Amino acid sequence: MEYLRSPLEDRNINSIELIKSPSKLKEDIPNENKDLVAKTRQEIRDILHGCDTKRLVMIIGPCSIDNPETALEYAAKLSQLRIRLEDELVIAMRTYPEKPRTTIGWTGLAYIPHLHGMSFDAGSGLLVTRQLLADINNLGSPCTVEFLDPITPQYYADLVSWAAIGARTTESQPHRQLASGLSMPIGFKNSMEGNIKVAVDAIITAASGHTFYSIDTDGRVAEVKTTGNPDTHIVLRGSNKGTNYDAASVNEAVNLIKRAGLLTESNRPIMIDCSHGNSTKDYRRQSEVAENVLDQIKTGQQRIMGLLIESNLVEGQQSFVPGKTPTRGVSFTDGCIGWKETEILLLKSARAIRPKRYTTA
Repeated sequence: MEYLRSPLEDRNINSIELIKSPSKLKEDIPNENKDLVAKTRQEIRDILHGCDTKRLVMIIGPCSIDNPETALEYAAKLSQLRIRLEDELVIAMRTYPEKPRTTIGWTGLAYIPHLHGMSFDAGSGLLVTRQLLADINNLGSPCTVEFLDPITPQYYADLVSWAAIGARTTESQPHRQLASGLSMPIGFKNSMEGNIKVAVDAIITAASGHTFYSIDTDGRVAEVKTTGNPDTHIVLRGSNKGTNYDAASVNEAVNLIKRAGLLTESNRPIMIDCSHGNSTKDYRRQSEVAENVLDQIKTGQQRIMGLLIESNLVEGQQSFVPGKTPTRGVSFTDGCIGWKETEILLLKSARAIRPKRYTTA
């Protein structure tokens, strides 16, 4: 159904079309692995709050999902590693269906599910996204996303074990309010300019209750009142000015959290993003960043909860070229490490946590 447009209100609107309600989409594609989502959320909470001091959270996977088939192949491989290394690592897959753009470009599976057509089809995008997240969970790989649009969580948040609020939106009041009502742990990234305090402010804001406008599960505009989300933390992702994964930067972030009254005796409120500014936008440096952080942990840094890494079936990055057959399993957005390096890095991470178990690996 398409609404008639008003020349007074819709001068720059091309069309307004109704899409399925969240409840209808959930009915069509149910969450068949609720136990995995609930278990992983609690495992991440336990690590964040210092109840589990023996493991690290590893958020790893493609920068963005453009091909469900290759995403499922990756998820199946990751699920095997997740089981193998579960005593040391809580591994969850990056399954980002929404992509923020600095100017213009492909905005992700949820909006443009047919990458090579480059035409928006948000109704189909939400269906494809929900089906893919459900399938990935059913393969045994918990899903993680970045929430970009305040409406989309109604359609697939029940399938998500951890979520990020990105560097472009950490200062956004609607995103902080959204996080206050979400049911999974949330990581707030420092700003694009490297400002860590805005992420600390976001944690304070999201921990409080708010009232804002959204939609209910039937798609109706509603007033939402939240209690606040106590399971939030900072993600240090570097900036356009440099890196912030080093020991001094981590200590600076910890001190900011302490001054805000958010540091407890045992919580671990810092996650390190090994990509973006911390890799100086060179995907090949991610392992170097990760090894530096693991060394910090081995030498006594107790406030780091985990790592975030961009990885795909095949290393590198490719651009969309009309008429050209893309290379299967290579990222269309940020460059990623390949699967072989992914296996090596996850094993190194597990060995850093429990060296005796892996002395002969």
